[in-house]
Amino acid sequence: MPDDGRFPIETLQPDPVDVLSRVFGHPGFRGRQEEVVRHVAAGGSGLVLMPTGGGKSLCFQVPALCRDGTGIVVSPLIALMEDQVAALRQQGIAAAALHSDLPEGEARKVLADLHAGELKLLYVSPERLTLEGMLSRLEGLPIALFAVDEAHCVSQWGHHFRPEYRGLGVLSERFARTPRLALTATADPRTVEDIRRQLGLDEDPVFRGGFDRPNIRIEASPRDQERGQLRAFLKEHAGVGGAGIVYCGTRVKTEQTAEWLRADGHDALCFHAGMDAGAKRDAHRRFARGDAVVMCATIAFGMGIDRPDVRWVVHLDLPRSPESWYQEIGRAGRDGLPARALLLYGAGDIALARHRIEESPADPAQKRIERQRLDAMVAIAEAATCRRQLLLRCFGEDASEDRCGNCDVCQDPPRLFDGTVAAQKLLSAVYRTGQRFGVGHVVDVLRGRLTDKVAQFAHDRLPTFGVGKDMADALCRSVARQLVARGALDVAVENHGELVLTDGARPILKGEEKVMLREEVARVGHAPRGARTGAAATPGDPLFERLREWRKAEAQAQSVPAYVIFQDRTLAEIAASRPRSLDQLGTIPGVGRTKLDRYGAAVLKVLSD
Repeated sequence: MPDDGRFPIETLQPDPVDVLSRVFGHPGFRGRQEEVVRHVAAGGSGLVLMPTGGGKSLCFQVPALCRDGTGIVVSPLIALMEDQVAALRQQGIAAAALHSDLPEGEARKVLADLHAGELKLLYVSPERLTLEGMLSRLEGLPIALFAVDEAHCVSQWGHHFRPEYRGLGVLSERFARTPRLALTATADPRTVEDIRRQLGLDEDPVFRGGFDRPNIRIEASPRDQERGQLRAFLKEHAGVGGAGIVYCGTRVKTEQTAEWLRADGHDALCFHAGMDAGAKRDAHRRFARGDAVVMCATIAFGMGIDRPDVRWVVHLDLPRSPESWYQEIGRAGRDGLPARALLLYGAGDIALARHRIEESPADPAQKRIERQRLDAMVAIAEAATCRRQLLLRCFGEDASEDRCGNCDVCQDPPRLFDGTVAAQKLLSAVYRTGQRFGVGHVVDVLRGRLTDKVAQFAHDRLPTFGVGKDMADALCRSVARQLVARGALDVAVENHGELVLTDGARPILKGEEKVMLREEVARVGHAPRGARTGAAATPGDPLFERLREWRKAEAQAQSVPAYVIFQDRTLAEIAASRPRSLDQLGTIPGVGRTKLDRYGAAVLKVLSD
């Protein structure tokens, strides 16, 4: 084998199942993978919709190895390119990346290898690919296929629209006979059609692999004592291993959260777009190399997160759409093992998101779509029925059963009560106080508290003063938040958070509309009945831990992420089966021919020791 670890191209067999087994070490395809692979290997194009962790990469990597020429993969992030190239080289595949951070000498070497026919896969940014010089260069070379990863970036309706992706439509014009495959894990029906139109795939098939990630337990709770809620959640995961991500709505919040988590003794990092480029690279590298860290980040820490052992994702602010939320929580449990996703949210989040939509420069049609997406996200957060079903419906997919069994609502269904009178009392208090005060003052008026502020504005003389003496503070705040969620109340986020009535309040005040509300129960910090806690593979098993130590040392020696050598799932299988020979080790999923040759003896030594 060549010293650079490249797989000898001429020995590759054209049969996809054989390539999957020998190169990647998998006994068979999953879901619709084989259908996609054979379609592309035969020269077909199309759009692939598969959940994060569903194996989208194999849908273009395997056919690229089966076809003549080089597979060109469009990728939006340098970190994503580098991680995937590192993983492919571990499999013995001749792969490289071409991006703006590459030193000039290395870039020339990549192009020389491309022209010499020595690359099977080349990762390139959309900006680089659509340069006239690059397109002309590729027209003179044998190209196996084009794969557009994170294809939702093409669409203006997509949650991560990237204008530079629009130029990829040129591929259908200049490479009409070359297979083109678009891939994404997050696209609603509108986005799907836009992707097909933009990339010239209107006449090509759409392969839908399903969006459900049943291994991720979904939870949502009103944000009350945020730090206490997060502390309780992290306490449950102490000693589990793997990593976690805390998504925050602002840059400042990521820094503050990381700071107090470090003070609590956690290995917490910070990541947002305003950081120095070097600091961001360092944080990403620490996360990618397999350390058990907590990454506090904005959505800038997004695409390109391939680490398979992220055990949980927490959102401290309401995401802007189900698509964004789905992609972000999908970074947990990519190895298929149990994982958790927790959403903490407040009425202010909802109001702020609505105001941002209205104040944006987008055209009316785009604003309407964004409002619909936000309403869908609010409905999931406030759900009294299965959250997973509501999420899947946003992607045009209906679950086969009424209950998923792995969300907090299914595990511990909330109780509903007729909150019409409570809602009328609160709305009346907002109206009588002039719609000039936040929820705290309104609650004081409802509960009949003669505070200095109540006395200053003579609100103790209002007919609503004290009408809510029978309502606990927590109930008053819950009613206010749920009324904001259903659009009967708004929050003046541009001022000081005053509660304001909307047109939706009128039928409630007139008694024309019944209001069913959820009883609030403290859920965060206590796993639902019968739920798994998302533990990593065989935690505490000395052999498994010894294999992880060996992997970590090997990864550090090569300066690559630990998971590209072997994933936890593979190590767990090795620890469980305890193979005694290279032949036995080679039968374990995830141990391909190249990895067996490279690491087999070392793994067997760990086992024998």
